This record gives sequence, C-alpha cells and structure tokens, in this order.
Amino acid sequence: MTMSTTYAGMDAHARTIHVSVLRPGASEPEEWQLANEPRAVKRLARRLRRDAGGPVVACYEAGPTGFALQRQLEAEGVDCRVIAPALIPRRPGDRVKTDRRDARKLAGLLRAELLTEVHPPTEEQEAVRDLCRAREAAVSDRTRARHRLSKLLLRRGVAYDGRAWTGRHRRWLLTLRFEHPAAQATFDDHLRALEGVEERLRVLESELAACAESDDYREAVGVLRCFRGVDTVTAMTVLAELGDITRFRSARQLMSYLGLTPSEYSSGGRTQRGPITKTGNAHVRRLLVESAWHHRHPPRVGRELRKRREGQPGWAVALADRAQARLHRRYRLLTANGKPTVVANVAVARELAGYMWEALHVQAQRSAAA
Repeated sequence: MTMSTTYAGMDAHARTIHVSVLRPGASEPEEWQLANEPRAVKRLARRLRRDAGGPVVACYEAGPTGFALQRQLEAEGVDCRVIAPALIPRRPGDRVKTDRRDARKLAGLLRAELLTEVHPPTEEQEAVRDLCRAREAAVSDRTRARHRLSKLLLRRGVAYDGRAWTGRHRRWLLTLRFEHPAAQATFDDHLRALEGVEERLRVLESELAACAESDDYREAVGVLRCFRGVDTVTAMTVLAELGDITRFRSARQLMSYLGLTPSEYSSGGRTQRGPITKTGNAHVRRLLVESAWHHRHPPRVGRELRKRREGQPGWAVALADRAQARLHRRYRLLTANGKPTVVANVAVARELAGYMWEALHVQAQRSAAA
C-alpha cells in the first residue's frame, strides 16, 4: 500500500451499507449510506474509483451477508477484502456501537494494516461448502427427530430391548399401536418427520458423493480417504471449508486456523497454557475430532479402508500408514501419562490436521507438475 491509497470501510447489512472513506492524507472520513442492491453497489464502485485518484481498498466484516458484496466490487475493479470479525482490535472502554462508527473504525484499521482478511471462496467452492453444511444440518435434524420419538415412547412406558435405530428397531417401531387416537396421531407424526429428514439426508449425501467424483475434487478426496476415520463426507467438508490448502504455509498454521492449538496467557516470567483456542473453522475441527477417535485402536487396515485405498498413489497410502501408527502411539502415551481421553483425542486431531496438510500439499504439487 502507498500513501496515495484510498481506504473505504463498509458496515454492510441486508438492506443498507454505511460507507466511510479515508482519502490520502485525510484525518476525517467522508461518510454516506446506500442501499445494499446491485445498482447502488455499482454506483459506489464508480464513485470510489472516480474520486480516489489512485488505488482503492475497501473492506467489510464477514457475516450473514456473505461474499456477494465483495464479488460485486471486485467485478467493478475495486479491491475489496472481507475481514474476520473476531480479530478486529477493540478498545475495552468503547461502549458505543453504531453503523457509522463501525464503518469509520474499519477504514482506520484498514489503513493501519491491523485487520485480518478472510479467504473468500469462489462461487463454486461456496456452493459445495453450503451443500456440506446442509448435510450437517440434516444430521442435526435427524438427531432431534430421533430424540422426540424416543422420548415420546419413554413417556408412554414403551421400551425397546436392544440397540436403537437398527433395522430391527425400525421394524419394531412400525408395529407399535396406541389405544388413544391422539397418541397414535402424535406417534405417526414423529415417525413421518424422522422418515422425511432421513430422506433429505440420503439425497444430500448422494449429491455430495457426486461432487466428490468431479474433476475438481476426485484426486484430493481419494488421498484424504486413505487416512483412517476419513471417508467421503469428512474429506469433502475439509476441502470445501479450507479451499486452497496452499495458502497455509505450514501445518502449524493450519492447526492454529482450526483452533486446535493451546491457548496461552503468559507475562513476564510466568507461562500459562490453557485449553485449545477453538477459533477458526468449527466444522472442520469437529470432524477432525470425530475422526481422531479411530486412532485409539491399534493400527490396522480393515476391509472398508482397504477398499478406499484401491487405486490411490503409493505415497498417500504410506503417509496414511505412518500417520495411523504415530497417532495411536500419541494417544496411548498421553492416556498412560494421566491425560483424560478427550484431551488426548484433541491432541491426536491436531496432529491429524498436520498429516492432512502434508497429503494435500503433496497432491497439489504433483497435480501442478503433471
């Protein structure tokens, strides 16, 4: 950035955008408000380019408005950045918040280079990411539907002697009849709701599997599926949420981005570390923690894992085998030293993220060289 750069901070909402512009050398910003609709955004871009007399950099906070505004401004020739809200510096004594003040603060912090940019996905990447999140929402809806049905039966004193939600359990549910018509209607409604969300889930997983077979994802998904505990859904979610893996210069940077590194509060001669930061992408972090539980068992290659590895490059299989042995040793060592199993598993998830980073980097390099 140069001294001739114009900086624009925007507080974007569903219907309005408040703009604060700092001209080169100016201490006070120019401010105005416009509607958040394509024609108004196009006029904003023309105005910024016309009045700037040099480079223009704009920014706004990531949020429910997504990346549409960023794409519109970029298409009009304005460099627009989406900022991570949690990493915006805040003064402890500042107790007044308005759209005008937020836009002004963004412009000033952008000029001071104190903001952290969010990596914006392409429209295709965002579509796949939304599909992964829709599948995740359907899983949550299925869990809630199951709970409603099982608690209804519990209140009625109806219990199943066996493992729930198996084929046999589903056939048993279909045989249940209640004497009171209202009770039967409630049970039928809960059962239909469960069947409906299960059908949604089947459709979404089928669409996700089709995306995994596309040219953009096939090789990377195949490499990730070589790891124990990682199948198509986990692999696609990792790729869709992280985007371009090469933007992470090291495995440690990826671990930090996923919030899997310990928090720290150290000052002077005292060093104090706490639980993981839980910053960054919670979707990938949750899936990695779930996958890490597979490594509490001794290393082995079962039928499903062997099938997933068919046709995959030898280097990927060797890396996955090395990861499996290393992660199991790590889990056993931590638990033997008295660490709770959940803490040990999070440590395993952190190292699993590092192995995934290495696998995706090697795959990206080989694809670029091919």
